[in-house]
Amino acid sequence: MTLTISLPDEEATTRLGAAVAHALRAGEAVCLSGPLGAGKTTLARGLVRALTKADEEVPSPTFTLVQFYPAERFPLAHFDLYRLTRAEEAYEIGLDEALEDGAALIEWPQRLDGRLPGHRLDIEIAMEGGGRTARLTPHGAWEGRPIEF
Repeated sequence: MTLTISLPDEEATTRLGAAVAHALRAGEAVCLSGPLGAGKTTLARGLVRALTKADEEVPSPTFTLVQFYPAERFPLAHFDLYRLTRAEEAYEIGLDEALEDGAALIEWPQRLDGRLPGHRLDIEIAMEGGGRTARLTPHGAWEGRPIEF
C-alpha cells in the first residue's frame, strides 16, 4: 500500500529520513527517486545521521558512486547511481555485498533497469508548489511495516 506524505520544508524531509532509518533492517534497501533538487540528498542525510551520529558528514556520493557508513545497528552503503551506464555496474561496486552485510540507500534506482532488491522501500519525491510530497511504496519485508513519522 502506497503512502503519500507532505514535506513542506527541509526539516520534514530530514525527519522522514530519520523515521525510515528507524524502520530499516539489515538486508533491505531504501530507493530514492525524484528530479534533481527534489530533496533526495536531504532525506538521505537524515537517514544516515539517524543510523550513525547527528553530525555525520554525509556528502552526496555522485562522484564516488558509493559511501560506506559503519552504523551502530548494521553497516549502511549509500549508492548514487546517476552516472551509471549499465545496471551491472551497481553490482560491480558492491550492491549485493552491501545487502548481505547491512542495508543500502540507493539514489536513482531506475538505473538498475528493474533489477531492484526485493526487500525495499521505494520513496519518490515530487516537487509541488513550495514544498514536496513523498510517495512511499513498500516491497517484500517492508510491506505492512509502519513508519513512525
